Amino acid sequence: MNTIILESKITCPHCGHTETETMPTDACQFFYECRSCGTLLKPKPGDCCVFCSYGSVKCPPIQQHNSCCAG
Repeated sequence: MNTIILESKITCPHCGHTETETMPTDACQFFYECRSCGTLLKPKPGDCCVFCSYGSVKCPPIQQHNSCCAG
């Protein structure tokens, strides 16, 4: 059984600020506000959440090879 990683370093594509965040296990996180510049991040087309688009680790459902909430 694979270990699920629950923390991801999310990097703002606008200012480059990186913050370590704990990912939710029961929902997708569609929005994330950068703590440095205030930019509201949304997933890139084809990604289910901001962690899949801007994080160092994909969200827990994707890590488990399952479909994520956004389908």
